Amino acid sequence: MHQLLFSRIARAIGGILLLLLVTGCSSNEPEAYVERPVEELYNQALADLNSENYLEAARNFDEVERQRPYSIWSTKAQIMSAFAYYQSNEYDQAILAAERYIELHPGNKDVAYAYYLIAISYYEQITGVERDQKVTRQALDALQNLVRRFPNSEYAQDARLKIDLTRDHLAGKEMAIGRYYLGQKYLVGAINRFRTVVEQYQTTTHAPEALHRLTEAYLMLGITQEAQTAAAVLGYNFPGSEWYQDSYALLDANYLKPEADEDSWIVKVWNSVF
Repeated sequence: MHQLLFSRIARAIGGILLLLLVTGCSSNEPEAYVERPVEELYNQALADLNSENYLEAARNFDEVERQRPYSIWSTKAQIMSAFAYYQSNEYDQAILAAERYIELHPGNKDVAYAYYLIAISYYEQITGVERDQKVTRQALDALQNLVRRFPNSEYAQDARLKIDLTRDHLAGKEMAIGRYYLGQKYLVGAINRFRTVVEQYQTTTHAPEALHRLTEAYLMLGITQEAQTAAAVLGYNFPGSEWYQDSYALLDANYLKPEADEDSWIVKVWNSVF
């Protein structure tokens, strides 16, 4: 979806100046140019973009800005350069170019698009849950920043979807570490990870398992009241899930039943959300 959105917006931005171009400057001299006409550079950058020669397009857009730093050419070339770097998977360069555009033109109509480029450049770099999730958190921050600043923009809907996916990814990382700790019988560390999911990511797909793992870990520690509470909250919110069936079986094997303690942190956190 966002690729189609990018292409449509980028062509609209690029096309505005293309209509203003006065071309026809051709030369038989070698292409070792230093000061090519800015119109020629911009046209060449657009041609490279249309040919999917994205890195060369970005360099030509950068050259437009270098030659005419305070012109309308420069303003358009800056955002087009950020887009071209994104398309060439040069995400760090895309982020830097978009951030510079925002700094120089905070009131421009295309500034929402620059924020979107930053967010999606971080998002495209998200890796598996076994890796460090710094870039995932950066993506989440950038996506939330976009929605907060431009809630009614054409980019906000896609950003909101990606926020949900990013939060689910971060919860998955916590679950992976928690499962490992649980397997190693490092129960306090495991509980802390599952608690993070319940407190910060309770609307993600990992919440039911987190509550089950809390039931399991608390039972192993002999803290039966918290185990019963975790199972009760799980059963109330996800009554048909396999995780609740597993939690119920664990409690039943210990002659216990799901029963919520109103003073438990689990109840307090869950009630603040639902």
